[in-house]
Amino acid sequence: MEAFVAVDLEMTGLKVKTDRILEIGAVKAENGRMVDAFQIFVNPHRRLDETITRLTGITDEMVNGAPDPEEAIQAFLSFAGDLPLLGHNLMFDYSFLKQTAVNCGLPFERNGMDTLKIARKVLAEPESKSLDSLCDFFLIQRDRRHRALDDAEAACRLFFLLQNRYGQEQPELFAPKPLQYRIKKQGKITPAQKRDLNHLFIYHRIENHVDVENMTRSEASRMINEIYVKYGRVPEQEERLHV
Repeated sequence: MEAFVAVDLEMTGLKVKTDRILEIGAVKAENGRMVDAFQIFVNPHRRLDETITRLTGITDEMVNGAPDPEEAIQAFLSFAGDLPLLGHNLMFDYSFLKQTAVNCGLPFERNGMDTLKIARKVLAEPESKSLDSLCDFFLIQRDRRHRALDDAEAACRLFFLLQNRYGQEQPELFAPKPLQYRIKKQGKITPAQKRDLNHLFIYHRIENHVDVENMTRSEASRMINEIYVKYGRVPEQEERLHV
């Protein structure tokens, strides 16, 4: 590979349909060396779970004033261009990138290479093929684990190392292939859903940790149903007072 972009994300959770990107980190590689870097925080429009902050070190204060997803994904696409992508368990990050791009009306189809798949093909040890385990095994240094730019750089170094050792014997493992992931655009929350959620928050005195204006239609529907199950509906007479 003459040129590619190694990318890594931090998210609010693991589910592409309900979770959001917090940070995008990427490095551009040309002819066997890293030549440029990219990092951007993304506003998820929701309060972060404590487990995410403990894992990544990313706080609400760091992302609250950050660019919205549309601005962040456009900045990443401008950096990456049409170059192939590289990542460790690449399809996981690619799914979040593509969902965000599709939601913003942007085309996003790429070729890519996955260091996790390569490692599973060529390495007997270590038993775990996580990025943490492989960095420890090969003494790949990272200033911060579970931060997007540091992990993107680590994946890039891992790729160079594996390519140097096994690239001549198995060149097909190191060639980019089309990334196949189908995604549907997530529609924005409807006015009726906004009204219903706000009524539920007020009536049940629920502290809201989510920016309702930036929810998707499916997220709003899911939250409404969860509130119905846990707290119940707003009585009709109360509902009429807010119409």
